[in-house]
Parts: sequence; C-alpha cells; structure tokens
Amino acid sequence: MKCHLCEDRGCYREGKVCVESSNNLLLPEEEMKILKTASLIEKEFYCKMTRIEEIVEFSKRMGYKRIGIAFCIGLFDEAKIVADIFSKKGFEVFSAVCKLGSVDKDIFNLPKLQDGKEAICNPVKQAEVLNKKKTDLNIIIGLCVGHDILFQKYSEAPSTVLIVKDRVLAHNPVGALHTPYHLRRILEDK
Repeated sequence: MKCHLCEDRGCYREGKVCVESSNNLLLPEEEMKILKTASLIEKEFYCKMTRIEEIVEFSKRMGYKRIGIAFCIGLFDEAKIVADIFSKKGFEVFSAVCKLGSVDKDIFNLPKLQDGKEAICNPVKQAEVLNKKKTDLNIIIGLCVGHDILFQKYSEAPSTVLIVKDRVLAHNPVGALHTPYHLRRILEDK
C-alpha cells in the first residue's frame, strides 16, 4: 500500500474499499474499548479540546487511575505541569526522568555533548519503573528519537505522546513541513 499517493481518499467518505477488511475488527476487549473511546472523543470534541485535555478525558472514560509520565530532563518544567494537571483531575501520577540511574556514557563508550560525566538516557529503565507502579497509561514527554521507541517497546501500559522533542522548532516538528526554509534544507542532497 502507498496510501500517501492516493488522489481521491475515497475510503474516508465514499466507502471505497482498497483493502478488503471485515466490518468487525478482531481486537481484544481492552483494545476495542480504546478504539471506541477514541472515536467518541473525536466525535464530541473535534477541534474543541487540546491534546492534554483529550488525554485527560480519554483516561477518565477508560477508567484509568494511575498515570505514568516518561519525560526528558530538558522538559522537566512541562512534566511538572502535566503531573499537576493529572493530579488535580484525580489521577495518581508517577514519573520517570530519562537520566534515571545516572549511568555514565563512558561505560558504553557513547559520544558526549560535553567533557566530564554525562548520564545516558535510560528509556528501558523508565519503562521498568512505571511498569512496577502498574500504571494504566503512560504519557511520553520529549523523549529522544529512538529512546521513545525503546520506551514504548518495554512499557507494559499503553502509551501516548504529548510532546515530541524538536529542539530546533520549539517541540513542534510539523513546523518543518510548513516552513519553506526548513523544508528546502531537509530536501537538499548533501
């Protein structure tokens, strides 16, 4: 499939079938609940709620009680705000910062940003810590590319992304697709 090349997007409104599929998705009960809850929130709050509000509403409707936050140390203030929001909405909040365990990069012979001690990011440990707390949902705030992948792989709870790290564009990666300067530079052959 190369859906990104489609000209008519007939699957959206016209019911065009490009890939045969049954009308009843064969999902486990919990995953079907996630799908239905997401669809209800989309219907009720489309263009009315921010992403953080949608995550709060989704969590309430799913009956989640324990929220985990896996965050980059560079977004410490934002993680505190998110934790405060969820706490005030009645959730029990746990968090795990990326530098958890403070393992020096020298141990793995990893490149450093500066001289001296520098801790590696530890997304597997972040997932382990939140797994031990039996979180119902984990929220990712600014984990690096690759670290976010490892966190999601090892997280036992479903996870969603609130903030995607983009140090150049104030954590708004879609800005690169809508800014001619950045887009030209990205598309250049080097």
